[in-house]
Amino acid sequence: MKIKSVNLETVVGITSTLPENIHPEFAFAGKSNVGKSSLINAIMNRKSYARTSAQPGKTQTINFYNVNDELYLVDLPGYGYAKVSQETKAKWGKMIERYLQRSKQLKAVFLLIDIRHEPSANDCDMYDWIVHNGFQPVIIATKSDKISRGQIDKHLKVIRTKLKVRPGTMMIPFSAQNKNGLEQVYEVMESFLNDAELQNDNPV
Repeated sequence: MKIKSVNLETVVGITSTLPENIHPEFAFAGKSNVGKSSLINAIMNRKSYARTSAQPGKTQTINFYNVNDELYLVDLPGYGYAKVSQETKAKWGKMIERYLQRSKQLKAVFLLIDIRHEPSANDCDMYDWIVHNGFQPVIIATKSDKISRGQIDKHLKVIRTKLKVRPGTMMIPFSAQNKNGLEQVYEVMESFLNDAELQNDNPV
């Protein structure tokens, strides 16, 4: 995938209206500090375009990045940060759920899990929540450069077991440092884009 243009087009807050986009959307979910912004920046081929927060848990918006005027990368608020109040967490949850349920262009959800650690209760809840809303998330196991290559399969098995992932679920080890796994992410997105084009060419 060749990145020609990137634009932070829409920022949606708790009370904002979701945009009526005409291009396919790909959403990214994960707990704070899992490397979500790093992945999105890598996909966009930008060093620091995706918004990051100096303090985890501060990002309270859904950010829509228009890429090549043909698709959107949708950055969902990070979860699981202990210092955020339960009230705020509930509002973020409703905002994310509203997006998952109402977006007409959402094609795939990528769930980011730190490959070094067993998924947390919040990770498991998010996985179940995404599935409940009708999507089979693609699991991105981030920070794969932090462990040896020989340990990757072992750690992926831990993630697979803890999340109780459905058969056929795609899992991609990813490193923001050396970009391992990036081509696989592109391939997944391109497959959904191709499917969307076929549907547009052959409407029911």
